[in-house]
Parts: sequence; structure tokens; C-alpha cells
Amino acid sequence: MTRRSRGRPTPTVVDREWPHQIALPDDLCTGHNLTLIREFCGRRGLDHWTRNVQAIWSDGKYEEWRLHCFRDPAAAEAFRAHFGGIVFDPSKDREGGRALGVWRRKDEYRRILDQGPLSVPEALRS
Repeated sequence: MTRRSRGRPTPTVVDREWPHQIALPDDLCTGHNLTLIREFCGRRGLDHWTRNVQAIWSDGKYEEWRLHCFRDPAAAEAFRAHFGGIVFDPSKDREGGRALGVWRRKDEYRRILDQGPLSVPEALRS
């Protein structure tokens, strides 16, 4: 059985305590981009957690997305205004509202390589 770190809240707690969530493709949240995101949140003192969700489109395409979760709606909006992303409501967007459900997307799939100040690293573009 896998044990959870004592310092990391469960997915259910994150969804309940940090319900204002902004989704970005996981490929945009690596390397230097992750540093930019951490610096942005740190400079502004934003209470912030991340978790992942698998997005699945009706044509069968799927992609990992990272949820940037905030307690305060103004903090989530400041993050979205700077980095872009999609507002994610864990009670409606996650399949059945379950903490570990997938995100069934109704729009058409398109890969996002650049958004705001973030850009997918060259090694992940192919």
C-alpha cells in the first residue's frame, strides 16, 4: 500500500479547501515554466497547491493537465490573468465530482504549445 506524505493533503481536501482551480496542460508546467509559476505565486504570497487531472476528449485523445488550486478566487483569477488556463470546477468538471475522476472535455482537442509567458520545452514538442 502506498503511503501519503503527512505534509500533502489528500485530493478530497485539496478540492474542498482550495476549490478555485486553474487548469494548464502539464507540459506547460515543467522546467523553467515551473520556476516562473512558483516565483509568481511566491512574490504575491498566494496560498497554492497543485494536482493533476487527465483530460479526455470524445475523439479518444487524452492529455495530463495540472490544476493550480487556490483558496481565494481573486488569487486564482490573478493566476489565470497572467498565465492563461481554464477555470476548473472540481465538483462539476471532474467525472461525477469524484476527487480522482477524469475531466471529460466537450470541446475539440488541440495541443497548446504556448500560452501567456509559458512555452512547452523543445524536448516535449514532438
